[in-house]
Amino acid sequence: MVAGKHGTVEVELGSRVVSVPKGGLYDRFRMDTDLDVVARDPRVSGVDFFRKLPKAKVESAIGTTLTPNFYYSISTARLTMLARTRAIRSRLPGDLDPLEVAPGLGLVSVMFFRYDVCDIDFYTEAAVGIGVRPARHGGLGFVDLVSALKNEDLASYVLSLPVNSEIAQVRGHDGYGFPKWVTELDVKIDGERTSARVANDKGGADLSLLAPTPAQKAYPSGERVSSLTSYTTINGAWHSTLSQTNVLSAGTTRRTRGVALRTGEGRLTDDLRGLDPIRPIQFDVMTEGQLALHMPVPTSVKSRH
Repeated sequence: MVAGKHGTVEVELGSRVVSVPKGGLYDRFRMDTDLDVVARDPRVSGVDFFRKLPKAKVESAIGTTLTPNFYYSISTARLTMLARTRAIRSRLPGDLDPLEVAPGLGLVSVMFFRYDVCDIDFYTEAAVGIGVRPARHGGLGFVDLVSALKNEDLASYVLSLPVNSEIAQVRGHDGYGFPKWVTELDVKIDGERTSARVANDKGGADLSLLAPTPAQKAYPSGERVSSLTSYTTINGAWHSTLSQTNVLSAGTTRRTRGVALRTGEGRLTDDLRGLDPIRPIQFDVMTEGQLALHMPVPTSVKSRH
């Protein structure tokens, strides 16, 4: 570790060097964060969820690390849209099958994330993703659909995943195989309004969202825990990454007329247009939650067989 820019230090992740906030959680704990310290942060409602998830040391492309990566205070927004299966298949690897709501129709999503307190410090993120059939079976399509729309057990393939943090980009790209890059990215989510703006490499707008936040319902910690499995390739082999979300306050609406999603110029917009979405069908916002992101593990994704 060496001194970096003002207020930062430089750390090694595999063959890469990145800057992290000096005195931040990563600088102080290197993923082995003291939960008692986090519990004293006024932005964190509690840490009981994490005490039940012991960390394990693993070797990876970013060096020796601990998994899961803990996110102690997060907020998220997800706009789900219908798209034609033909357009979806043109963007999916051949090993993956889209999750269909009806013959010829599948699900695509635009997502925004704000991670206020986590093991690798504050950052924001956005994504364009495709709902896919879980690799664990070849049937139960309706059950998968219901689970997906209820945000209980999702499976996805992500086309683009920009972030505003160096360490998040390197960990996500090198360690997880996600299509990540660094850009200016603002996400603000509260009980009244949800807004997000992703900049392109020219400083203009790539993708933006503005909407009233759906009415929120509070949940005790551990009562509503959802999962997301994402499929990526690392060194030519398929891997699955599990994330577990402890939902603390969330709401959903299918009245999406007030949701303003604006496209501009950039990689997110290009990926979304390539999917040719027909119309939005659901808007989900979680104003408070927590997350455990596991390191990827090898998997077979050939759900057709």
